[in-house]
Amino acid sequence: MIGFSLAGVRSVVALGAHPDDIEIAAGGLLLSLPDGVAVHYVLCTGTEARQAEARAAAAAFLPRASSLTFALHNLRDGRLPAHWDETKEIVEAAAHAGAPDLVIAPARDDAHQDHRLLAELVSTAFRDALVLHYEIPKWDGDLARRNLYLPLPADTARRKVALLHEHFPSQKSRDWWDDEVFLGLARLRGMECRSTYAEAFTNTKSILTF
Repeated sequence: MIGFSLAGVRSVVALGAHPDDIEIAAGGLLLSLPDGVAVHYVLCTGTEARQAEARAAAAAFLPRASSLTFALHNLRDGRLPAHWDETKEIVEAAAHAGAPDLVIAPARDDAHQDHRLLAELVSTAFRDALVLHYEIPKWDGDLARRNLYLPLPADTARRKVALLHEHFPSQKSRDWWDDEVFLGLARLRGMECRSTYAEAFTNTKSILTF
């Protein structure tokens, strides 16, 4: 396995279809970003209450960020394909806001239509940044093979789960929202990269430099 370091990352765009997508999928990555990173946090859907949860969660997951900016939108949950133009504008605006080193977004093979559309649009808008497509566990059973792993120390994995519980109380009644789901997937991905816990991503295109 060849290593990739987050140490040189100075700017990040994090895109999610819904509040909590980014933290469920990549909360460990957020907690692992280096000091002084600038993060632009973009959501396509969310009520005011859910957006407030997302703001608080982002601040908690990114305590060492030098700047944290938001672009929170309220398109209809589950209906992003019907709002293709508006979703495209959201992604293009995020791409034109700066030149990030790293972009995180849903995976193209995600079964949820909102996630899948966002993934497709991100690939066309961000052409000069490393794009990592994250995974979100769900009842659809769409977990697939990934090709990039972020090993997580046990305390980071557990911190991620604690912050999920703390900052997304609106989701606690869901039957899948529990430690076993979050840590179980992290344990499986950890096993795949010889770590106790990990988050997994897909990178569809990258450039080798010398």
